[in-house]
Amino acid sequence: MRRQTLIFTLVFTFASIVLLIGSYSKLLPFTPTEDLAFITGALCVWLTVKENIWNWPIGIANNIFFFVLFLEQKLWGDMTLQIMFAILGFLGWYMWLFGGRGHTKLQISRTPGYVVVILTIIGLGATTGGTYYFKSIEDSAPLLDALITAMSLIAQFMLTKKYIENWIVWIVMDIISIGLYIHKGLYLTAALYAIFIGMCFAGLKEWRETLAKQEEPVFA
Repeated sequence: MRRQTLIFTLVFTFASIVLLIGSYSKLLPFTPTEDLAFITGALCVWLTVKENIWNWPIGIANNIFFFVLFLEQKLWGDMTLQIMFAILGFLGWYMWLFGGRGHTKLQISRTPGYVVVILTIIGLGATTGGTYYFKSIEDSAPLLDALITAMSLIAQFMLTKKYIENWIVWIVMDIISIGLYIHKGLYLTAALYAIFIGMCFAGLKEWRETLAKQEEPVFA
């Protein structure tokens, strides 16, 4: 585990330096804002995989950078989504610290069936309503923007509750997002979401192992 963390730290640090230098020197076709969104996003997901509480403040910083990036691209849904993410980020920060029994650390759990039904209905309604709204404000990709917004908020809510299925929702959302960002020419952001998919599978695996240990019978 320590070796895995060391490798990630070295690769992450090197890639971050290369990105920032390349963008500021105009050697790479990315903006510093997209670089910082990439860097904080990758770090946030890695920390989430490891159940590290610092994923929340790093994630809030990531929301700020993506807010600016999507504002420039006129992706109003994704832009507004960052505000909601930041709000849920503060909620998740608190929940992970004090959301367990007796205000203790929150444990990983499975999503209850009734919650799945409620979130599905909310997601369908939000996607439909969001599509019409985004069309009215001349969003550049109303349907996809609305769908990504709805799925992201649902996944983020599930993450704040430490429902293990949040990873599955993120994976589907990331796949959809990659197509949209390639279409918009945000290739670095598309690459980031491709990395997210791999990290989500890693997170799902690690959380399953943790959940299995939690569910092991305790003998007196």
